[in-house]
Amino acid sequence: MRKLCPNFEKVDGLETVLEVPIPEDMWTSIGSSGSNRWQNLRALMRAQHKSLPSQSHLSASTNNEFLALLKLVGCPFIPLQVQSDHTLTRPFQGSSIEASSAKYIVQQYIAAIGGVGAMDSLKSMYAVGQVRMSGSEMRQGGETVKPIGRAEVGGFVLWQKNPNLWHFELVVSGFKVSAGSDGKVAWNQSSSQLSHANQGPPRPLRRFFQGLDPRCTANLFIDAVCVGEKTINNEDCFLLKLDTAHDILEAQNTSHTEIIRHTVWGYFSQRTGLLIKFEDTKLVRMKPAKGNDSVFWETSMESVIEDYRYVNGINIAHGGKTVAILYRYGMAHNHQRRIEETWRIEEIDFNICGLSMDCFLPPSDLKREQHGLEQVG
Repeated sequence: MRKLCPNFEKVDGLETVLEVPIPEDMWTSIGSSGSNRWQNLRALMRAQHKSLPSQSHLSASTNNEFLALLKLVGCPFIPLQVQSDHTLTRPFQGSSIEASSAKYIVQQYIAAIGGVGAMDSLKSMYAVGQVRMSGSEMRQGGETVKPIGRAEVGGFVLWQKNPNLWHFELVVSGFKVSAGSDGKVAWNQSSSQLSHANQGPPRPLRRFFQGLDPRCTANLFIDAVCVGEKTINNEDCFLLKLDTAHDILEAQNTSHTEIIRHTVWGYFSQRTGLLIKFEDTKLVRMKPAKGNDSVFWETSMESVIEDYRYVNGINIAHGGKTVAILYRYGMAHNHQRRIEETWRIEEIDFNICGLSMDCFLPPSDLKREQHGLEQVG
């Protein structure tokens, strides 16, 4: 991963620190010389308004569509608030067999990760990784969809601090999306669009549950139920399920969208106790401006989690693969699209010194938007 760009104006000048580290193959693909690559990368990040050529960038036809797909796979939120500053416990008494089994499985997971003491010693986190994405164009619902075209490469950086403070940036092929939480509101933005505040209280990033934040994972599934067993990649697993309550979904609705359901599953190895697969499905109804006909969007995402390694006494996953299938139906629509992401963690560390609140401030345009709403109210 490339973190620095040489100073091409002064040979002995300081190098420029890249906001988001990028893979070497991305760096070499955007120019023939060092200065040319730097100019091209800077131009991409500053002005991303031209239409994309067909059959490129996850088979998206425009920049806005490509950035929407990056947000979908790269930095979506899960529907629930999750305690992030300490590991939760729940009594077994009074619980159903399914709920008690889930609590026991989560206890085994905590032990496999490193134990409560090790997890509760974590106050902050930093991670750098690289991704490789490929996608399909929109196809008829009955057709088999497979990724086509070349894969897009990129990198990401994630900062997290207790409680509910985090900031994430992802650059793929020179296009950037980001998301964050200042403890009061969660937001996301892209390099060509204004910031957007999400409805309801701040929620964690889905990427936390791809092996990066085991404490959030344990706290998420402590209230799940065990619904059976399943074999994933020749590994016998317990299957835990968590349905999002209707009132929580209602708080996330907007004037144009209604979230009908959002369900999360976790597959925990019977042999090691570790999380092997994280899966969730979300069904959203787009409210029509006129009439009663609606269009439905259903997103199904599966993340296989691999390559666990100990870092400061915590067992952290260092790689995996996500497959997202996006369905659109209703009003004569019946289409689907498939997007695949393979990721690898290059660096991760905990309890970062000097990580202040300034690192988690929301974008300035979001602050202006909130101030305007307060004035109107």
